[in-house]
Amino acid sequence: MTTPEISALHVGRRDAREGFQRSLESFKRKVGAFGVRVKILGIVLAMTVVVGIVVIWQARAVMGDVLVNELDHRGMAMAGELAAEAAVPILADDNEAIAGLMGNAISDHPDAIYAIVVGPDASVLASIFGDEIQADQVPDVHPGDDLIAIRHVDFETAAGSIHEFRAPILDGFGGSVRLGLSELRMERATTGVTRHVIITTLLVGLSGVVAASALTWLLTRPIVDLAHTTREIGGGDLDARATHLADDEIGTIGVAFNQMATDLKGNQETLAKSEIVRKRLLEQLIDAQEAERRRIARELHDTVGQALSSLMVGMAALSQSSADEVVIAKRMELQKLAEETLDQVRQMSRELRPSALDDLGLAAALELYSADFGILHPHVTVDLHVDLPRRLPSSIETNLYRIVQEGMTNAGRHSTADRLSVLLSERDGLVRAIIEDDGEGFDHVAVRKAARSVGIHGMQERAELVGGKLTIESGHHGTTVFVEVPR
Repeated sequence: MTTPEISALHVGRRDAREGFQRSLESFKRKVGAFGVRVKILGIVLAMTVVVGIVVIWQARAVMGDVLVNELDHRGMAMAGELAAEAAVPILADDNEAIAGLMGNAISDHPDAIYAIVVGPDASVLASIFGDEIQADQVPDVHPGDDLIAIRHVDFETAAGSIHEFRAPILDGFGGSVRLGLSELRMERATTGVTRHVIITTLLVGLSGVVAASALTWLLTRPIVDLAHTTREIGGGDLDARATHLADDEIGTIGVAFNQMATDLKGNQETLAKSEIVRKRLLEQLIDAQEAERRRIARELHDTVGQALSSLMVGMAALSQSSADEVVIAKRMELQKLAEETLDQVRQMSRELRPSALDDLGLAAALELYSADFGILHPHVTVDLHVDLPRRLPSSIETNLYRIVQEGMTNAGRHSTADRLSVLLSERDGLVRAIIEDDGEGFDHVAVRKAARSVGIHGMQERAELVGGKLTIESGHHGTTVFVEVPR
């Protein structure tokens, strides 16, 4: 073989192996899709069918051999008897007696369908044919055929297989007897036995299916119950338990599963308690943080702010008491620096804790923050809409303000947005806040998994702290933050 032919042969074998493996995998997947009950019932039915076919085939084969041997022995004996009884009528040349003898043989033996007495010259001396066969269906005997012992000949006709037994009369000098036996009765008997075997096999198969159904029910009921219990626990019902039916291997699995469910419930309760403690500590931490922010903001406003204001008044009085241009220029420079410092102190005070949030409420605080945001980010147009019919509880106002503040800060710093829309409304006992920009989006899922954004995590914590939820949607056309808090 040439190299291309060898390569083609290897490729063909490889493709054949891969095709066989794919077919095998497909078969495994299809079989695996059925339940345990169906598999067990399928195995029982397959075994019943296979055993039934083997039993029927063996029964027919053995019975056929036995009946054929019995038919051969009976035919040999009958042919020999007829040859002996026909000797006297042949010697007496009594064809009528020969015919009567043949007729009795046909009537007395149900398997015999014809009997013929042939003279030494192959001429037919007498013949009797039953309804199953015609004379022209029987092969002829030619003169000169030596017959010194009983001979057995088989041939096929429209009536089926025929066993012909040829027995010599007077050692062949008086001719011969030809006796034909049919397999019809034997086939009917074999068919009857086969029918009984089939019925028995069907009954056994039905019994096997019933027994297998009961067995599979006993075997799979704990498994089905265990699967149902698993789904219930997966749905949050930690009190669900698997039914313990027996102390076998499946029962042991059920006991272990129930113990696991008990441990899981205990761990869940411990985790819930820890979560309550964590939330309480977080709430206290945020309250302390806000209180400290409020204190520092007031200190900046009342102490540092007043000191700077006094300093500006003093410098104004100093300029009036001196006409020196150098002193006046220096006074103006210092006064301008003091004004800028005062603005920065007031800005820091508002960022730490805007007094408007405590005095006027969330809407006023957000309006002031939006104005400050516009100064810090002049390239972003802020569209603020607040529809709150009355003031909210202090904790909700504080956390919503911080969430909106963080959302707007992120949009101004990272999104390169041109427009920023903030909407707050209350409906059906729920306060909803939406912060939406048209800047560049980001993969918020990856950011959360990587824990790179403390701000997003803080927004999530604050929303959960007041019983709400926070959702972020981000894409190429911008980012939207949804916050929903019960009043």
